[in-house]
Amino acid sequence: MTQRLHLVFGGELVDPGKNIFKDVDDIHIVGIFPNYETAYNAWKSEAQRTVDNAHMRYYIAHLHRLRDEETAASGTEALG
Repeated sequence: MTQRLHLVFGGELVDPGKNIFKDVDDIHIVGIFPNYETAYNAWKSEAQRTVDNAHMRYYIAHLHRLRDEETAASGTEALG
């Protein structure tokens, strides 16, 4: 069975109209989740918690899309 891992993260943006973080050292990693539904719930919780700050944004990254399951080893695995 293929896992569909999702990363939820966010932080303060330089400009609300752009996706550039003000300080990458201050990015909040919410967590890695086993499916979209739980990732969405975590994202929604963080987004609602920070709703008063227009510069705060949270995102869901589809980690499972970074892997090619048909290939024996991905590029990062080959680095050892």
